[in-house]
Amino acid sequence: MSDSAAASWLANHRGALEVRDDFRALDDDEEQATFTVPISGQPGALCESRLVVQGMYCAACADAVEAAIARQPGVISAQVNAATRRVTVRWDRAATQASDWAQAAGAVGYRLLPAHIASSQEELIKAQRSALWRLFVAGFCAMQVMMYSWPLYIAEPGSISPDIDRLLRWASWWLSLPVLLFASQPFFASAWRDLRQGRIGMDFPVTVGIGVTFAVSTASTYDPSGPWGQDIWFDSLTMLVFFLLGGRYLEAKARAKTAGALDALMTRLPESLERQQADGAWQRVSARRLLVGDVVRVGPGQSFPGDAILLSEAATVDEALLTGEALPLDKRQGEAVIAGSRNLAGRVMVRLSAVGQSTRFAQIVALMERALHERPRLAVLADRIAGPFLLGVVVLSAAVGLYWWGQDPSRALAAAVSVLIVTCPCALSLATPAAMLSTAGALARQGVLLQRMQALEALTGVQAVVFDKTGTLTAERLQLRGVVLREGVTRAEALAWAASLAQDSMHPLSQSLRAEGDAAAHDWRSWQEVPGRGIEALDTQGRRWRLGSADWCGASTLGGEHTQVHLADAQGWVASFQLQEAPREGALDVVQAFQQAGLEVHLLSGDQPGAVQRVATLLGIKHVQAQVTPEGKTQAIAALQARGLSVLMVGDGMNDAPVLSQSDVSVAMGSGAALAQTQADAVVQSARLDDVLVLWRAGLATLRVVRQNLWWALGYNLIAVPLAAAGWMPPWVAGIGMAGSSLVVVLNALRLRRLQ
Repeated sequence: MSDSAAASWLANHRGALEVRDDFRALDDDEEQATFTVPISGQPGALCESRLVVQGMYCAACADAVEAAIARQPGVISAQVNAATRRVTVRWDRAATQASDWAQAAGAVGYRLLPAHIASSQEELIKAQRSALWRLFVAGFCAMQVMMYSWPLYIAEPGSISPDIDRLLRWASWWLSLPVLLFASQPFFASAWRDLRQGRIGMDFPVTVGIGVTFAVSTASTYDPSGPWGQDIWFDSLTMLVFFLLGGRYLEAKARAKTAGALDALMTRLPESLERQQADGAWQRVSARRLLVGDVVRVGPGQSFPGDAILLSEAATVDEALLTGEALPLDKRQGEAVIAGSRNLAGRVMVRLSAVGQSTRFAQIVALMERALHERPRLAVLADRIAGPFLLGVVVLSAAVGLYWWGQDPSRALAAAVSVLIVTCPCALSLATPAAMLSTAGALARQGVLLQRMQALEALTGVQAVVFDKTGTLTAERLQLRGVVLREGVTRAEALAWAASLAQDSMHPLSQSLRAEGDAAAHDWRSWQEVPGRGIEALDTQGRRWRLGSADWCGASTLGGEHTQVHLADAQGWVASFQLQEAPREGALDVVQAFQQAGLEVHLLSGDQPGAVQRVATLLGIKHVQAQVTPEGKTQAIAALQARGLSVLMVGDGMNDAPVLSQSDVSVAMGSGAALAQTQADAVVQSARLDDVLVLWRAGLATLRVVRQNLWWALGYNLIAVPLAAAGWMPPWVAGIGMAGSSLVVVLNALRLRRLQ
């Protein structure tokens, strides 16, 4: 980002929300790269941007932002997640600019910022300070107003002289002004934005309640003998605002905790660091200006800005949020470190090997951003209910006010305002996303990345679990047990050719062969990996080589239980390699846990029947299919689904994209390639199979909490609304109920952060 653009950002951040920002900073190519990616496979210049929305408080705010952006020419779609306050915009660079649709959101009162800026310490402190000031003003004035109102409640009729009575009323009026004009400003601003868009937002009932209460109390203060009587409600008004602001502040703090792990993951790269110049001097530069090959210096507690090679003698690195590895790792000179991992001890030097979108960190962030911007089915349903619910609240409040006006005018205002305030569709809208966000954060801390939040709901209906074998149920590295050779070929030659063919493949069998031979002696004119078959390449002399299955290489299957990989050249079969697998650590416990829960466990593999049956026997799996092609795996999943079973598929994320897409829920055992290519709903970065069980149990726990939240929101309104309509709940108590309802939902969701 240019210096002028950076200065523009800083100026924008310090300005008030209503000030028109210079949105052109979003069009800066360097800055735009931090929140925008092209949409692959789409024509033209279609791209997708993900930003944070400032000024949002509820689902109605999300609707307003979506509508404002979606109306702009060149915008394909806009989607806002109310819980995470993030917006995803699909747009055409050829038809519009980011500043155009960002300004459209700004025109209705919301600011769009890149995540790294919105999550900056300066912005967080500023927002927190503003909220605390409003809360302090409301609380201080509420205490003073209550002090002046107390004599009016406890004094006997006629015991307070008229001049003192009038003084107490006017003192309460003056003290209510700061609450109305300053502390209540977020409610009024939000309601006005919604009305300008022709909507009724969740702050509209609160705003009407505050405004009507102040207006009627003011009228009674001016003319105690008028139609509104002598009652004043300044104490209820100020306490109402104080409790609402307090509840909103606590709710925001709680929601920040639910997203803490995710934000820590996505915003942990340093903003700037020291880069070595050509003359050996060190210069501090923006992390976005770094290039492959740069030598940078990373201080203790700082994250590595890109994938890199360690130049210092040693380093202690924390990769917990990226790999699920809880213990710090000791790295030696020449070893690789990954972007986003944290340097724990001493300043170290590294040479960058990948930066920006090419790093594994960027792939992880892309997965999490996708999950954060998705709205689960239950959340969409709740948001649809919230709109009509709000309209019904306004109508009900008016009806209650009219009823009490005919029965007892002194109770009409309190009852109508209490009905407006006590109802809380916020709790309904937060019930699902708060729980799912909390679970996503807990899973991220363990190295399990959700790509689709909807998977948490789908996991609860799973009836069958299907495992791939190689690299999933078995350890990634296999041991070479034997080599069968064509006459005239030596063992070393065969292993060297196989290792060279396998050097760019991430398949576990390729990794095992790569470790057995010297790949440096060969080069290839062309190279491709065919899912489910193997590898095909042309050497520098134009000869075709293949490494993979028996039918792919024209080889005969050897006897025994070993996994087999075959090598062939233009003349035919060259060698067969026998590798022995061992079940992955914890595989038996995971399989047994699923079986004890009543789920069918299946094993699908493209390997030889003997090797597949050996693993199945060790793990106690009865439903086994061997020598299955990728198409055959998809058909096997479809057959289970035809029986009415919901299927969870667990694969290695390499060659299983079709079957992962076919299944109801899919999990990939993570690696760098898997993160970039997988179609899975979740990625287990730690490669621990028991984390699949953790994910399944997390889905069950999440739906349980979602149901609790929804029942709470429904039950609260069914009880509170009749009490308010009956006149048994003063407005300030209604304010406590409204604030408390949302807070209960979020606190209940916070329990999911303790998932292990």
